[in-house]
Amino acid sequence: MPFYWDFDQVNRILRFRLQGRITDEELQDCYREAAEVAPAVKPRAGIMDLSDVVSLDVSRQTVSALAKRAPIFPDHERPRIVIASSTLVLGIMRMFLAEGEATRPNLYVVQTPEAAWAILGVKDVQFEPYNKK
Repeated sequence: MPFYWDFDQVNRILRFRLQGRITDEELQDCYREAAEVAPAVKPRAGIMDLSDVVSLDVSRQTVSALAKRAPIFPDHERPRIVIASSTLVLGIMRMFLAEGEATRPNLYVVQTPEAAWAILGVKDVQFEPYNKK
């Protein structure tokens, strides 16, 4: 599985991390699963960490279609952050940001975890694996 979940109980941050080579199908699967997991843990913020992605082989059509779907967090005030360290992944996620900005006003695309923590106003994160039941 190219993605997994973890959760910081204290700061109520849900993070899903993708790794390796990610295809259209895997990105769509991850988005679908996120829509199931997020309501179960009721996070105050969500992070998609793409730091360990070596190849993001997704089409513009898939990125656009996901950006046009209903947000995983219906509350527009809830922060969502994408960590994209490589230039290619950063560009693709900025496309997602631009296409989804109307329904995701608190979506940020950053290059480092530290930038994400700064946006969320947290200094100490303690993520633990989260397993769907």
